[in-house]
Amino acid sequence: MEPFRYHVFICDQQKPEGVPCCSARGSAKVIEALRREINARGLEDEVQITTCGSLGLCEHGPNMVVYPEGVWYSGVNPEDVAELVQSHFGDGVPVERLTRADTAAVRAEILTNREKFLAARRAKETSGALPDDLHDRIRAFQESRAILTGLELDVFTALGDGADAEGLAAKLETNPRSTEMLLNALAALGLLVKEKAVFRNTPVSQRYFCAGSRDNARPALLHMAHLWARWSTLTDCVRAGTAVSSPEAAPPDHDWTEAFIAAMHRNAMERTPHVVRAIGADGIRRMLDIGGGSGAYSIAFAKANPGLHSEILDLAQVTSIAERHIQQAGVGDRVFTRVGDLRSDPLGEGYDLVFLSAICHMLAPEENADLLRRCHAALAPGGRIAIQDFILAPDKTAPRFAALFALNMLVGTQGGSSYSEPEYAAWLGRAGFRDIRHVRLPGPASLMVASA
Repeated sequence: MEPFRYHVFICDQQKPEGVPCCSARGSAKVIEALRREINARGLEDEVQITTCGSLGLCEHGPNMVVYPEGVWYSGVNPEDVAELVQSHFGDGVPVERLTRADTAAVRAEILTNREKFLAARRAKETSGALPDDLHDRIRAFQESRAILTGLELDVFTALGDGADAEGLAAKLETNPRSTEMLLNALAALGLLVKEKAVFRNTPVSQRYFCAGSRDNARPALLHMAHLWARWSTLTDCVRAGTAVSSPEAAPPDHDWTEAFIAAMHRNAMERTPHVVRAIGADGIRRMLDIGGGSGAYSIAFAKANPGLHSEILDLAQVTSIAERHIQQAGVGDRVFTRVGDLRSDPLGEGYDLVFLSAICHMLAPEENADLLRRCHAALAPGGRIAIQDFILAPDKTAPRFAALFALNMLVGTQGGSSYSEPEYAAWLGRAGFRDIRHVRLPGPASLMVASA
């Protein structure tokens, strides 16, 4: 079977630093150039690109194999891609200078490299050294911390069209020596490029980390920087059984709230189409959005149903942010805010839909049971509740994101956690809900939906 005229397998294997591999020799740039060139020539329906593990010619990468002919290419650079696409995929003529035509030599090289790999793996196993993937996972905080520091200092915006370390340090009021160390690390991570002594943004950092970019994620990502200090207390939290930094003892400051709501808004904007489609907006006249944050979900439901009115219940420092988004969306005549505390204030009555997104994980089990009882009382007959959260499997070891997020709640709340589908079902059932079901969505969060 040949569903495509050409099928390209290109190695993108990553190996420990110092070990020859296609990734270290620039395979990512070749893959990017290959996809771009194929699309530019209108061949995306004719040529299928599949990244793969090692092809065994590690010292001569980047390597690729093109089927159905089985042509092997080695040492392909981004500069070769236009010629390769035109000649091989356009004219049907392989680029001879890049091909590996000696079958016996290719086979011998692959077998030799395989034996080297197996010998190295046996030696590592005998030595008792940590496996590379485990070692990298343990050290991953270093990469995260370097990026977060770059975001906190707004390094990427400050670089502008390019700057050396001394010039950037003067602009940021940082130490020149340590600034250069940070810039070098960010370049090693592929987020900056360095030409002589001048550092510049990559397309990725320019798009996602720089002020003025439509996709600037820095305001939202600063929430991750704020979480750093809390996660540093995890060991003490496990000993104590709760957060030890008393995050709920004092209200978050303005910068923390802005970053948190920005992060939640960015996540919500990606998820609103899935959520609205799964729940359905038809027939909803009145909606209560408990802890609605930026208002992203209320706005989405209002846009999906011109007859829908939604009320967002949240704290005063949050509703002011929601008002901005509501006005920008042009739904200020149908989406309103109400200052209140979801733990204690009356919820109201007569709603067709009560929606809770990323709320239950902040609360202790007994608080969730109480909240869902009050939600049931707030619904009109036949009304529905929809809970979006990181819902665990019954044994609470999956999904991985939800299991890790439980720790995020441990370090950040007095009694919050990620909860399992059976726990949600039990709370909803005791509150008087029926037709309880778990609706899975793309991404880490899913829905629990039930009727009053």
